[in-house]
Amino acid sequence: MLNILSVTFPFFALVLCGYLAARRRALPLEAIPGLNGFVLFFALPCMLYRFGATTPIGQLLDYAVFAVWLLCGLVMVGVAVAVTRNQRTSWNDASFGALVAAFPNTGFMGVPLLVALLGPLAAAPTIVGMLVDMVVTTSLCIALSRLDGADKHGMAVALKSALRGILTNPMPWAILLGGVASSLQLQLPGPLDKTVGLLADAASPVALFTIGAVLARSQILTEQSGHPPIPPRDYVPVALFKLVLHPLLVLLVGSAAIWLGVPLSRFALTVMVLAAALPSASNVSLLAERFGADNGRIARIILVSTAAAFLSFSAAVALMT
Repeated sequence: MLNILSVTFPFFALVLCGYLAARRRALPLEAIPGLNGFVLFFALPCMLYRFGATTPIGQLLDYAVFAVWLLCGLVMVGVAVAVTRNQRTSWNDASFGALVAAFPNTGFMGVPLLVALLGPLAAAPTIVGMLVDMVVTTSLCIALSRLDGADKHGMAVALKSALRGILTNPMPWAILLGGVASSLQLQLPGPLDKTVGLLADAASPVALFTIGAVLARSQILTEQSGHPPIPPRDYVPVALFKLVLHPLLVLLVGSAAIWLGVPLSRFALTVMVLAAALPSASNVSLLAERFGADNGRIARIILVSTAAAFLSFSAAVALMT
């Protein structure tokens, strides 16, 4: 356990550093979008491209990983909506609560952390799961969020906005280009390869620091809004779904798939379970704000899951490895 904590501690410590920097205003809140932009449009795509380009294309096209992760994501969305949808929680709020329960922080945290724990082979299953979450799960939850008519423009406009967000998100394109480079065995020219490498090396520390800063900013803005405190029953169960139910579901479904003869390796299943045990993706807060959901509730779910994951994720690693 101490060996595991020695690997996971620096990752969560960087999140805490970003949180404290924003809370203490050592990092101006106005600077956080710039950090987020650097990670999203420069550093993280370079890291994902490098992983994709150095991973055999067959591992990136693993349909067993895709199918198991998709099925579990759909079940998580259904369970979260069924449990949280009530007179106080609209379709809009329930849908984004479901997304934050089913979408782990694989981009900013998962890929570098799982590679550090399990080696370079852990990148491929993690990237496949991230593609499912970015394209399928996110689009489904945005569609569900329109069912109560929260947006006067209706579902069609929301779906177009979701599609535009997917197409303009550089991360899927970086993975695609990396996969093409892997299949064709292409190598970037030396100076360009070094530039990509420098940006890729910056992705993990800056992304983790930014997660903490984004969480602190969401908390500060919620406090300044003057709204009454959100009762714990509206966000703690969803955080528990993310940290406990999601990895358990992936373990059960993946084990059943292996028993039925699906060509899913035990190593890939381990990676998927640990990816599911990660805290909620911080970018869901930005989506919730864009579509008019209760972003204060979403931010609290992300904050609770991130804080609790320091122990719960380390425990999951100890049990699975």
